[in-house]
Amino acid sequence: MEYKSDIEIAQEAEILPIMQIAEKAGIDPSYVELYGNYKAKISNQLLKDDEDRPDGKLILVTAITPTPAGEGKTTTTVGLADGLSRIGKKVTVALREPSLGPVFGVKGGAAGGGYAQVIPMEDINLHFTGDLHAIGAANNLLAAMLDNHIYQGNALGIDSRKITWHRCVDMNDRQLRFMADGLGGKVNGVPREDSFDITVASEVMAILCLASDITDLKERLAKIVVGYTFDDKPVTAGQLKAQGAMAALLKDALKPNLVQTLEHTPVLIHGGPFANIAHGCNSVTATKTALKMADYVVTEAGFGADLGAEKFLDIKCRMAGLKPDAVVIVATVRALKNHGGVAKADLNKENLEALKKGLPNLLKHIENITQVYKLPAVVAINRFPTDTVAELELVREECQRLGVNVELSEVWGKGGEGGEDLARAVVKLCDEPNDFTYSYDLDDTIEGKLNAIATKIYGADGVVLTGPAKKQADQLKSLGFDKLPICVAKTQYSFSDNPALLGAPSGFTVTVRNLKVSAGAGFIVALTGDIMTMPGLPKVPAAEKIDVDENGKISGLF
Repeated sequence: MEYKSDIEIAQEAEILPIMQIAEKAGIDPSYVELYGNYKAKISNQLLKDDEDRPDGKLILVTAITPTPAGEGKTTTTVGLADGLSRIGKKVTVALREPSLGPVFGVKGGAAGGGYAQVIPMEDINLHFTGDLHAIGAANNLLAAMLDNHIYQGNALGIDSRKITWHRCVDMNDRQLRFMADGLGGKVNGVPREDSFDITVASEVMAILCLASDITDLKERLAKIVVGYTFDDKPVTAGQLKAQGAMAALLKDALKPNLVQTLEHTPVLIHGGPFANIAHGCNSVTATKTALKMADYVVTEAGFGADLGAEKFLDIKCRMAGLKPDAVVIVATVRALKNHGGVAKADLNKENLEALKKGLPNLLKHIENITQVYKLPAVVAINRFPTDTVAELELVREECQRLGVNVELSEVWGKGGEGGEDLARAVVKLCDEPNDFTYSYDLDDTIEGKLNAIATKIYGADGVVLTGPAKKQADQLKSLGFDKLPICVAKTQYSFSDNPALLGAPSGFTVTVRNLKVSAGAGFIVALTGDIMTMPGLPKVPAAEKIDVDENGKISGLF
């Protein structure tokens, strides 16, 4: 069989006018705002007008701890939705928007792969409808107004050494992690140390993804803490009178984007906070809109279940009043062997011993979903041609010991047809009652909530707060922020804060070196290990292989 790249498959596919997809989803044309022929935004008015319509079933797709071998979570999400459609279910997908940083870096795009993709793939992975640019503009407007306030007399008494608001750009650019600005004399501003975050780590992104409407958006933007005064009082965007202009920049970005899968299943793609440094879920408005559009909604959370799923369940579901009906945990035999110590070059060889060593990673994620959060789950093995019958049977046996079934997913090569068995299993799970619960109580202390996440979800012995983090915890408590949920910024490559600890490590602690309130988003960010809010490009960036010809046809995206 001739091998075709993801972008070749996407470019050869039949794509329907987006109005046909809206019609298939039952969306009245009055709610559809066209962005060309194949993309549209859906008015937030739809959610208000359909408030009394019953919600569909909510299916969360998560995964094992990621490895260089890849897990195919988005591919499985898309293929599962197409599989549900093929067995006669009305389904909508809700996904995050890709960031340009990973697209041009090492991870690649985020529109699925093979024959389980969302199209137009190039648009989605590049500028799409401009949402991320709007978020960056709103973020940087606030930064400009903050520095201008200081330059123009500093009536609020802001201590420039205690500014917590960073500028942002949607690119991996390590050169911008630390800098000095305002140089060149008095007319050019007030000199200070500064830094950039990647746009998807901005609190504005988190706010957009958690806001229910434009009024809530403005209220959240006004609560953003940008820094502290000389006497340690927080200064907000509301005090700088920035929220109105920021919301004006974001008014269209607040609307979910409608596209389609290769098999013409409706997809809402909206918002894209990273899961290792933010909360890792698409917007609440997109998820809730999808639940009104379909009987089954398939959504995903970023990276492994210890990051994306934990934040989806403990932050997003808690804030939005959502209750998942089923969880799909994606794994590959290859990735599990990698967790068992096999190098990437040797993953195509059968190795039951390494698979046994790596399986505890999957089993820990299963235990978290079924025993901590008390949700029904199924494991989806994203099948590779090199997987042997013995390897697949070993995974099945170990999962069934925990009462969880395993289904093979072959959606990369077969599209929705390869996801039909998984779809049937998910439909059965959705009909089971569940006792969904959170991993911690909001009334617990900041350290108590951190310990709950670390011990229950990561398998750690507990957390250790550095001296500065302890002071920050005391300050946040004195300011009344201690009852907020926690958003842990942690490496995606391990349950621990050390990316070298693969599998399901034990006997470790998680070190929290910094605590920062995202008051507008409504959570406390806890930075652990060496995690950074501005990634860097790899030695050989994906950007080196991306090109466009004289006809505007793009190549090299994956």
